Amino acid sequence: MNGIRLTVRIDFGSAGALGPGKVRLLEAIHETGSISQAGRSLGMSYRRAWLLVDDLNRCFREPVVATQPGGARGGGAALTRFGRELVKKYRSIEAQAAAAGKKQLRDLGVAWRSRNPRMQRRLKKPVRAAATG
Repeated sequence: MNGIRLTVRIDFGSAGALGPGKVRLLEAIHETGSISQAGRSLGMSYRRAWLLVDDLNRCFREPVVATQPGGARGGGAALTRFGRELVKKYRSIEAQAAAAGKKQLRDLGVAWRSRNPRMQRRLKKPVRAAATG
């Protein structure tokens, strides 16, 4: 089942969603202590990272990320207790969903056509029609 994975997105209707990108950003903030460093580590701009954090903080009743403005000692960001629980719950849902779908994912992996160029050449060979008569 190489490279096949289940992606979980929790949709809150028109209020927003929580998926793997936002959770990876939260984990990166936890690791780096910085929204800008977390964004860079994921290949996104500070503005994009900040907008995602702001959206998360506005969507939930409790803040997900706490920030401290820069200055002589520098600024920073950290997940709140709720933010750490949010990541933990998301990862738990993700693991449970993957475990529940393990057999089906394996079956889909077997049925998936390879993108290997050598395999593609073999697949392009003409299929001979069976003789009728």
